[in-house]
Amino acid sequence: MPISKKYMPQILFTLKCLLFSYILTGGLLLLLALLLYKLHLSEKAVNAAIILIYVAASFFAGFVTGKKTGTKKFFWGAAMGALYFAILFVISAVVNRSFPQLSSDFTTTMLLCVGGGMLGGMLS
Repeated sequence: MPISKKYMPQILFTLKCLLFSYILTGGLLLLLALLLYKLHLSEKAVNAAIILIYVAASFFAGFVTGKKTGTKKFFWGAAMGALYFAILFVISAVVNRSFPQLSSDFTTTMLLCVGGGMLGGMLS
């Protein structure tokens, strides 16, 4: 079933938004790696920074999407946060060649990504 031309601009916008979020994620993770190398950060600090990076990137995606849509901003922001997390989850499963365990960290990260996207959408 082909995708209607009516929905194509929204799909392309969503993909661009996600791509920029992942570019932001990559840049911030490289910065974190440099800080880890120079400052010898603790594992706890690195884990907290990674979560913060995920939230910031999903916030960015939600904010931009909220600006574009204009209505139901919180919903579209939350959807972008969920998509961001889903792609992270799939990439993690492919790279590790196993299904990640569904732990409390998994749930917390998912909720933070969705919440970050939702907050971005609401503040746009």
